[in-house]
Amino acid sequence: MNYKPENISTEFSRQQDEIQHNIFYTQNSYKQTWKQRMPLHKLEHFDPNYRETFGGDDVKSLVLYTEGGDRVGSVADVLVDDDGHFRYLVIDTSEDFSGKKILLPIGLSRIDYPAKRVYVDGLSKHQVEGLVEYKEDTIFDRDYEEKVRSGFRSPTSGVTYDRNTYNYQTEPALYGLNEQSHQTFKLYEERLIANKHRIKTGEVSVGKHIETDTARVTVPIQKERVLIERVVPTEGGKIVDPNELKFQEGEVARIEVYEETPEIHKEAFVREEVRVKKVVERDTVEAQDTIRREELDVDTAGNLHVNEHGSTTHETI
Repeated sequence: MNYKPENISTEFSRQQDEIQHNIFYTQNSYKQTWKQRMPLHKLEHFDPNYRETFGGDDVKSLVLYTEGGDRVGSVADVLVDDDGHFRYLVIDTSEDFSGKKILLPIGLSRIDYPAKRVYVDGLSKHQVEGLVEYKEDTIFDRDYEEKVRSGFRSPTSGVTYDRNTYNYQTEPALYGLNEQSHQTFKLYEERLIANKHRIKTGEVSVGKHIETDTARVTVPIQKERVLIERVVPTEGGKIVDPNELKFQEGEVARIEVYEETPEIHKEAFVREEVRVKKVVERDTVEAQDTIRREELDVDTAGNLHVNEHGSTTHETI
C-alpha cells in the first residue's frame, strides 16, 4: 500500500480526534463520579491525633440525648469532609432503640463536652426506627445522603434537592453549626503545686590533729650493794693448830653487784573510734498563697430552663 502525503495527514487528524474524544470522555466520567460521591472520611482516618487537636476532648465518647433527657444512643464515629468539617455523627442505637447505626447531620446536634453529651431536638424512638441505617460497607453516594437528609428535613425548609448543584452549604439547618449554641468555655483555676529541691545548707569536716603531753610513769627498780661487816668470831678464844694454819697472801673474794635500770619506750594503742554518718530528719512545711479561679456567670433573659450536669456546675441554656 502506498501512503500519500494527504492520506498520512488524514490519518493523523483522525487519531488526534479519537484521543481528544477519549480524554473528554474520561474527564466527564470523573466529573460525573465526583458529583455522585461527596468524599467523607472517618475522623480517626482524617486526623489520627484528633484528640490532641480538640484539646483532649473525644467526641466519640459522648452519649446522645434528646432535649427532653431521653437517651438515644452513643457517638460511635464522626464523618468529616476533605476540609475536616464535621458532617455526620455516627450514632449507635443498639443499646437503646432499634439496634442499628444511623447518621445524624451535625447541624442538628448540640455538643456539651463538659457533660459528655450530645443533644438533639425532637428525635424519638419512632423516628429512629424510620431512619436510614448506616453500615460500614454502605455505598456512600449522593443518593444515599439524600435518603439520610430526607429523614431529618423539615417540610417547611423550602429546600429543593438538585443532585448536580447541591452542597453542604445549601442546607445550613442540617450541616451548619450554630456557633452561639456550640461554644465551649474553659474555666481555669490556679493550684498550689508543691515541689522539693535540695540545697546545700552547710558542710562538716572531720579530721585529726596531734597534741603533745608529758606523761609520767613509776617503775620500781632494785640495786645491789656490798655490805662488809666485821663481827667477833664465835671461836675467838680457841687456839688454832699450826698445821691447819695457812697464811696466804693475795687471797681475794669477788662478789658481782647488779642493779636494775628503767627501760622506757612508747607503744601506740587504739584509744577511741569515731564514726561519722548522716541522718535524715523529717519535717512538714506549710505554705499558703492566694490563688485564682474562674467561675461561670450565666445571665439569662426570658423564661429559660437551665440544667446542671456533672459534679461541677455546667450551665446549659
